[in-house]
Amino acid sequence: MNKCSAYNRVFQHFDEDKDGKISALELCRCIESIGGGLLMEEAETVIESLDSDGDGLLGSEDFVGLMESGSEEEKIKDLREAFEMYDTDGAECITPKSLKSMLSRLGESRALEECVVMINQFDLDGNGVLNFEEFKDMMIH
Repeated sequence: MNKCSAYNRVFQHFDEDKDGKISALELCRCIESIGGGLLMEEAETVIESLDSDGDGLLGSEDFVGLMESGSEEEKIKDLREAFEMYDTDGAECITPKSLKSMLSRLGESRALEECVVMINQFDLDGNGVLNFEEFKDMMIH
């Protein structure tokens, strides 16, 4: 999965009403669904600062700008938090089972065999799981 397709999948998940835009309410709900917190005012400020066409919503290009903003340190921190969401058993790795579980929570049903194939694409050491460095490489490239 390249960076653009990863951003697109996240964008589609945030876009609850599938109108091709993310509203402040959708942004708040999705941040909440992954264990974060964002006040409506904060979401509106984020959207206002990135909204390229002035419609009060984030389009996919605006969303990529949001995802790519911030320092390298912030990006690594965000990736670590995302990695921990997939690492459901605390083993410091993403297993096919934990990937299947997380994708299911995001509304994307996959067979365990498909998850094995997905992990194998980025499993550099061949151990059948993704460690943080492999996950980071997958998300950045």
